[in-house]
Parts: sequence; structure tokens; C-alpha cells
Amino acid sequence: MWALARFIGMTLRVRFEGQDRLEEMLASGQGLIMITWHGRTLIPANVFRHRGYWVMISLSRDGEMQNCIFRRFGFQTVRGSTSRGGIRATLELARRLKEGGALAFTPDGPRGPTHKIQMGTLLLAQKSGCRIVPVGISARPRWLVRSWDRYMVPAPFARAVWIVGEPVSVSPDADDEEKARICSDLELALNRLEQRAEEMLGFEYPAEFAT
Repeated sequence: MWALARFIGMTLRVRFEGQDRLEEMLASGQGLIMITWHGRTLIPANVFRHRGYWVMISLSRDGEMQNCIFRRFGFQTVRGSTSRGGIRATLELARRLKEGGALAFTPDGPRGPTHKIQMGTLLLAQKSGCRIVPVGISARPRWLVRSWDRYMVPAPFARAVWIVGEPVSVSPDADDEEKARICSDLELALNRLEQRAEEMLGFEYPAEFAT
């Protein structure tokens, strides 16, 4: 699976928007949380390979396979999820982010619901003081797996679009109402970025997520 994912990544023709700004933030050494929906991780795995960035992988059987694949891509991993080992993993990642690490994160993982940001994302931002940067991704042609997240597998030599949104900060003293508002705003921003990426490649975005 790693070999297939790497082959697809090597053949992709990716069009970036806002990548220079993202690279500047990554180079600042202040730490960063990059988010995209769970079903769009194959392209980031290739784009950020061998940079030593962090990912959170669940402790499930599927997570074990993902852990092996992401480590082959040169990521550093912390094991945990919202249902098991999440608090320990969150505290470990917050420490790494404070040290200047970068995290690639799926805010609706590992089991969904899809396109819904879970509070663990904001907790990470609060504990680390790092900004959250949404990224919208699409590819054509591609296959969509019949899973809860409609996982996207680009075809070899596919065109891909990668759009970087505006960074979002979470105040250390943000209350539940403020965090709920930020979650809603981030979901809207991430959906808009993904919708734009989809439409740039001629797809119609699903009505339930369209903005």
C-alpha cells in the first residue's frame, strides 16, 4: 500500500494556492496545525513526506497499518484517538508543537462524523498556542472508497489542487461558547476550500457540505 501511495504521489500534477504562505509559517519554527478532512490524506502524505512532521494515528487495527505507512513516508507518529488514548496523545502532541513541531491532522477522524471538527483540534491549539491552518484538496481522475469518509484515491498522473486557507488561533482562555463558534467557522472554511478545489477540477460539491 505504501508503494502504491508513493507511486501515485510521484505522478501527481499538483497546483498549489497559498503554499508559499504555509511554507513561511512552517519555517518560522513556531509550530503549526495543518488540517484537512479525513478522506483527503493521501496527497498530504506525499507533499509533506520526510519532513519529520507529526501525525496522530488511532490505536485500532487499521491504525496500525496507517502507522506503518506514515512512518515510511517519514512522519513522526503519536498513537491515540478520541475513543482511546486521546488525552495522552493530545498532551504529547501539544508538547511537540510548543517545541516548534508541525502537525498534519484530520479534525473529523478517526471515525467521523465526516466534515465535523472535533474539539480535540481546538484543545491542541489551546495547549500548544499554535495556529490552525485549513487546507482544501481535490484530484481528478480519482476513486472514492465506499467508507464513512469517502476516502479519495487519485489515479496515477491525476491533476490535483491544494488550497491553503487563513490561519486560525484559539485563545488559551476561550470558553465553550467561543470554541463552538471557532469549530463552526473552521468547518465552513474547510468546506469552502474543498468546494473550490473540487469545482476547479469540474466536480459538483455534495449539497450537504456546500456553502
